[in-house]
Amino acid sequence: MADITQKEITKANRAAWNASAPLHGEGKHWEQLLENAAHPGFSVLDPFLTATLEGLDLKGKSAVQIGCNNARELISLASLGILPEMGIDQASGFLAQAKKLADAAGLDLRLLEADIYELPSDVGQFDLALITIGVLNWMPDLSEFFRITSGLLAPGGRLVIYETHPFMEVFDPASSTPFEPAFSYFERQPQTVTEAITYDGEDHGEGETGYWFIHPLGEIITACAQSGLGIIELREYGHTIREPKYDIYEGRSAQIPMSYCLVARKVSSPQGR
Repeated sequence: MADITQKEITKANRAAWNASAPLHGEGKHWEQLLENAAHPGFSVLDPFLTATLEGLDLKGKSAVQIGCNNARELISLASLGILPEMGIDQASGFLAQAKKLADAAGLDLRLLEADIYELPSDVGQFDLALITIGVLNWMPDLSEFFRITSGLLAPGGRLVIYETHPFMEVFDPASSTPFEPAFSYFERQPQTVTEAITYDGEDHGEGETGYWFIHPLGEIITACAQSGLGIIELREYGHTIREPKYDIYEGRSAQIPMSYCLVARKVSSPQGR
């Protein structure tokens, strides 16, 4: 595992997500999503992320989503008056779904199929960069990821990350002892993911092998700050935004952090770059 390269990791993760894409672009949930996207005010954003974005005065401003998947969240920004301009993802299967949703919503999005570590030079800059759950943990190099993210922001632009809390990655809900730590918070080796990637909590069998990383919150904050982004706010939540199997950790008297929202502003060039 130690000798696998960053390029091999991102290539494997691309294959894993493309293999799972057909599971997301069919069935009642997909048909309902496609129908809803055509309605005015369409949004899949929860109240917490919605409130954060509304408080940033971004109406009429441009937005890019990094790791946009099928762009349902990027498209939802239009309901807040934010201009969804670009979605970046390396999985062509999900970008094909994004095109269908954008067409249903009447939006002309630029959907860029690319490894985030190897972006073309003409991507441009935006007023908002949005990252939601299931992006950071697939990234083998946080410092380089945030350096590139910072470069996508115009001066004064904001970064909003709404992600699963890294402390929750210590636990395995499928374990016979799900409330005992199963992984080290400080584990640096990638975790091998072999099952098909879905959100419904159902077992869809084996997929392509991907690689998942536990990035401690301190490393996330440090990489963000060193990329030229000033931290504005970090909110930690006790609610889950993960698959249904993680629901067992919510609503307890001794509540663990389950998600967080980080807001930062572009203030300078990355340190040491």
